[in-house]
Amino acid sequence: MSMLSYILRRFLYMIVLLVALSMFVWVIIQLPPGDYASAYIAQMKIQGEDISEEDVIAFRKRYGLDVPMHRQYLRWVSGLLRGYLGRSFYWNKPINALLGERLPLTLLISVTTLLFTYIVAVPIGIYSATHQYSIFDYVFTVVGFIGVATPNFLFALLMLYVMFEVFGISAGGLFSAEYASAAWSWAKVRDLIDHLWTPIIVLGVSGTAGLIRVMRATMLDELSKPYVETARAKGLPRIKLLLKYPVRVAINPILSTIGWTLPGIFSGATIVSVVLALPTVGPILLQALRGQDFYVAGSILMILSALTIIGTFISDLLLAWADPRVRFD
Repeated sequence: MSMLSYILRRFLYMIVLLVALSMFVWVIIQLPPGDYASAYIAQMKIQGEDISEEDVIAFRKRYGLDVPMHRQYLRWVSGLLRGYLGRSFYWNKPINALLGERLPLTLLISVTTLLFTYIVAVPIGIYSATHQYSIFDYVFTVVGFIGVATPNFLFALLMLYVMFEVFGISAGGLFSAEYASAAWSWAKVRDLIDHLWTPIIVLGVSGTAGLIRVMRATMLDELSKPYVETARAKGLPRIKLLLKYPVRVAINPILSTIGWTLPGIFSGATIVSVVLALPTVGPILLQALRGQDFYVAGSILMILSALTIIGTFISDLLLAWADPRVRFD
């Protein structure tokens, strides 16, 4: 099967899957009892405001909640096809603009964290495998287990405590107080860089620890195979032998995880973003789910679903390129 026919076939599968996912997402976010209008009206009554039945009807009509669920779904999907995600109830602004405010910083944090994870994890995994049972292998193994076992949000809380108690500075947010609302300038960029390393380390520790374990295990499996011994017997230099043969095969499990990393790049770690007060997309999704702002929640979940499918497709292509044993059929 040729590359072109494979891509076309997978593209058709992706369209069918996205349509099915859009229906599933819409049903799921509609399952909680009530909707945004009922929650908002209940909040107004708690605050002592008198709301008449006419006001309730007008409110529901204003937000398009007076029509059946399937008509709301068709309205939402038609907007998605035009590139319009809808309007947020809670923030009272177009979702395109709402996500556009958070997306650049979300991409900055997530991409730098992803680069940090791969740059650190892959060399350490290779070193641990080629120096099995050395002192550094034991150290990396212990650190790896601790990193995998420690939740990111707990590590974020520890970072906040240590930075404040030991160094007397706040590790939360991405800007100092004087730059939070200021226009962009070189001083604000430098302030952003000074704050960026904290979320990178917090978000990257767990992923780095996990990839180290995966890379070490797969490298050990490949190093014991006959083709490596044959290449070593032919006198290939050590670095060339590692990079040309076992590393190329051992990296396959890491390439296959790209399908999971793309949605993470878009959303960021939601709980960590809340703990560190990061202006990413994740807290918006959390608030939308809590407040039943289903246009926001549905749009973000659909974007995450699309990125997962696209990421899986990219992983398949990279695996076929990196490993000749993988075939399109």
